[in-house]
Amino acid sequence: MRRAIGLAHRGAGRVAPNPMVGAVLVHEGRVIGEGWHALYGDVHAEVACLESVLVAERHLVRESTMYVTLEPCAHQGRQPPCAHRLVQEGIPRVVIACEDPFPQVSGRGTAILREAGITVEVGCCREEAQWMCRRFLHAQKTGRPYIILKWAQSIDGYIAPADGSRRQLSNHYSQTLVHRWRTEESAIMVASNTAMADNPQLTARLWKGNQPLRIVLDKKLRIPTTHQLLDDSTATWVVNDRQDRDGITRHLRLPFNEELLPALMKELIAAQKTSLLVEGGAQLLNSFIAAGLWDEARIFTAEVALQDGIPAPLLTGSERILETAVGSNILQVFQPLDSRFRYVSGAIL
Repeated sequence: MRRAIGLAHRGAGRVAPNPMVGAVLVHEGRVIGEGWHALYGDVHAEVACLESVLVAERHLVRESTMYVTLEPCAHQGRQPPCAHRLVQEGIPRVVIACEDPFPQVSGRGTAILREAGITVEVGCCREEAQWMCRRFLHAQKTGRPYIILKWAQSIDGYIAPADGSRRQLSNHYSQTLVHRWRTEESAIMVASNTAMADNPQLTARLWKGNQPLRIVLDKKLRIPTTHQLLDDSTATWVVNDRQDRDGITRHLRLPFNEELLPALMKELIAAQKTSLLVEGGAQLLNSFIAAGLWDEARIFTAEVALQDGIPAPLLTGSERILETAVGSNILQVFQPLDSRFRYVSGAIL
């Protein structure tokens, strides 16, 4: 099952809003097939696993056990239902890590298998699989994206100099890791002050992968059209209180009050964006924290001291789940005390 979980990670950033899923087929202790959901709309993990079995070993399928990280689907979507395919293949035993809460699947996948006489076991490495699949599971259970906060701070607790000017606190290794993270999330977000001061691209340039939806909060549409966020190079939302306009750079009009963030979360789910990486600035990050809208915080601390500046956000009701060196930076990862998912190991780095 841990091999299946590792395979599932290969679909990170490429399968949303579908879940990452991996599958391994074992005959008498020997792996004869393995697969993962590699691309949204493409074949699912179970089918990819079956299709990887050598022709000379096809006869062993009916004597094998399939290990799969999520309950096999039971509905017709872009692909036919995997539960029916497993029945057709005559697989006698299926071991599933965790249940699928999607209404068209929940319980039906396992029911189809059991009704066909297949032995089904659920719960092997459940916590590892749920952590790996947390973006999909969270969106299904809560109706909002899985939200990750990210910032870099000085050793004395400042996120930027007092005048708000740009000061690079993360090193090359940290920047590369952040670009990988960008490819793994559905959307990435900053506020207008950060966009004005830093003129960021908000794209993944140091890591090969999908580009996330870029989102900027720009209430009064202050950002100059010459800034990189408005270059139409990739899908972008400009959230404001003045106009709606479609296009690669979409202007989305929302009320700038206490309902702003919940309204934006609804828009993201409607657009099938199941995760959001919030990169700043401090006021925006604090707004998410104050609203209780965060599920993970990734914080880089540099060795440099700023002496004064804009204080880094403060997390409350949280626990540290990871601390490690990334070059000269220290990366700490936190999650709320009431998190639905338990970090096991390794999946962030």
